[in-house]
Amino acid sequence: MKRRRETEKQSSSELRSAIEELSLLAVMKLKHHHHHDPVAAANHDTHLPIKPFLALCNFLLHLLDKIGPTMVVMRQDISRNIQRLEKMQESDPKLYSNVVEILKKEANEGTSKKVTSCSKAFLWLTRSLDFTVNLMTLIEQDSAVNMEEAVEEAYESTLKPWHGWISSTAYRVARKLVPDNKTMLEILLSEAKDEEMLKDDLKTFTTLLIPLLDEIHSVLTTYGLNQLKAT
Repeated sequence: MKRRRETEKQSSSELRSAIEELSLLAVMKLKHHHHHDPVAAANHDTHLPIKPFLALCNFLLHLLDKIGPTMVVMRQDISRNIQRLEKMQESDPKLYSNVVEILKKEANEGTSKKVTSCSKAFLWLTRSLDFTVNLMTLIEQDSAVNMEEAVEEAYESTLKPWHGWISSTAYRVARKLVPDNKTMLEILLSEAKDEEMLKDDLKTFTTLLIPLLDEIHSVLTTYGLNQLKAT
């Protein structure tokens, strides 16, 4: 019982931390916009800070850890893609503090569409966040939602269009093993054990994340990445 309470508390603090990272990202983008001239802004001088983005991806990683081994394929992909972007960022922390600089580099080198590129890692991390925001929205709208059906709906509208046969089969198996509604809510539930507070947190999370994802997809489209499918 004590361990469960600690897990619930940690889950809540992680969701709150994700909200804080989203808020920080918005502030960083706003500061960047104010420090650059209007001409640069008009020329799509997009700034996507890499550290808050990766922090969001790590939140998803921790959430999948709590859900259990059912989503192991997704977890492995996310972990591998985070590591790829981290390695690139560490090679030049100042330049690659902006994800767009990484996309520019690989586009100029002609490597952005290679399997091991950071551009593809960024693309698939974004799609994983698409899945997350879709699932969280369904839970926020109806806390009694059938979790298997919610995962299926989120998957169908976000990841499935881009997955090949092998990935789709793996997710079809995983969907059958997702936790039930009660268990999922326990994973997400705040330390106050208040469903309304959880709904507020989920609403804040999705409200902040959706416009960011819209902007990211616009950037991915600019670099010819948004329609790439799994090989």
